[in-house]
Amino acid sequence: MKWTTPADLKAQAHKLWERGLLLASLAGGEPLFPRRLTLRGPDSKALSERFAEVREWIAQLAGAAGHYRIAWRSVDHRVLGTNEIPAEIWIDTLEDALGLIGKRRAAEQFAALVELTGERQPELLPWLAKRPLRALALAEEWPRLLAIVAWLREHPRPAVYPRQINLPGVHTKLLEGHRSVLAELLDLALPEEAIDATRTGIGGFCHRYGFLDKPSRVRFRMLDPNIRLLPTEADQDITLTQAAFTSLKLPVSKVFITENEINFLAFPDVPEAMVIFGAGYGFDNLAAAPWLHEKEIYYWGDIDTHGFAILDQLRGLLPHTTSLLMDRRTLLEHRSLWGVEAQPATGSLARLNAEEAALYAQLRQNHWGNRIRLEQERIGFNFLLEALINL
Repeated sequence: MKWTTPADLKAQAHKLWERGLLLASLAGGEPLFPRRLTLRGPDSKALSERFAEVREWIAQLAGAAGHYRIAWRSVDHRVLGTNEIPAEIWIDTLEDALGLIGKRRAAEQFAALVELTGERQPELLPWLAKRPLRALALAEEWPRLLAIVAWLREHPRPAVYPRQINLPGVHTKLLEGHRSVLAELLDLALPEEAIDATRTGIGGFCHRYGFLDKPSRVRFRMLDPNIRLLPTEADQDITLTQAAFTSLKLPVSKVFITENEINFLAFPDVPEAMVIFGAGYGFDNLAAAPWLHEKEIYYWGDIDTHGFAILDQLRGLLPHTTSLLMDRRTLLEHRSLWGVEAQPATGSLARLNAEEAALYAQLRQNHWGNRIRLEQERIGFNFLLEALINL
């Protein structure tokens, strides 16, 4: 067994640093010292057979003992007599641990953060104790982050864009780059009524703390040449905010949703119809439009497990949605154009009809090959025209 060296002892202390325990103790965390380190030394056989090596080992430990304390024990040997060998290694103070691993200056910097936080936002001290290394990495920005927290305490749910916070050195990139940290700080510092707990994650940051957020947008095309929203003969490719889209009253009976932009742009004319450029798994921008519940909805996605998962999710918002060109015949007649799905979905999809559910199961079970998929843009245009005529 390898005997403990001064480098091993330093590594043990460094692990305490990497776990944040040394800095946490400066912010009210658990006291660590005096702390006993792990020591592996020679047994009685090694003392007898390798005494020169043992003496060298003892000398190495003793020579580097400036930041740790050695507790000795006496060993009586019938040949060598009584000898003192290291029995325990102790670090008695935080200062000794920091000196051992060369982190005194970094600890001083963190202590300054603790002092500043205690003066300005003492309720954030538990965060410093929990995430000391993260705080140390943010040392340069920390005063500005504290200023943002203080500003929101004075202006709860301000109903302005984050860009409008008027503080020295605070800018949009600072806010956007540190939203996850700010969210943790604000959850500690703000009163419960100032936080919308239903909004979570980076995407929900603005709504959670009462900022204005960039509005969701819906892009669509009118497919009936006789229905024109814009006073122009150009293609009616329109993008509106979610709120504006929700307020529309369009004389259409059919609404198509497709995930591929070229399919969206090339979608042929259909009387009393429109096509919406989809958004993968995100349909919140459509859910708020009550008039969509009064229209025939057709979803055209890829024939793969995720395509059916997206269809299933859309039906959670618009239960009457019908799939388009997501059937077995379309899949099999485009065999030469199949691709490979990188990470197939595996969940249970309760909103598929019997035919869709059977095809989804066959895809999951690799019925025709390993992880096959047919992307919607590979489907022949004549198939689309035929499907639209059949509607």
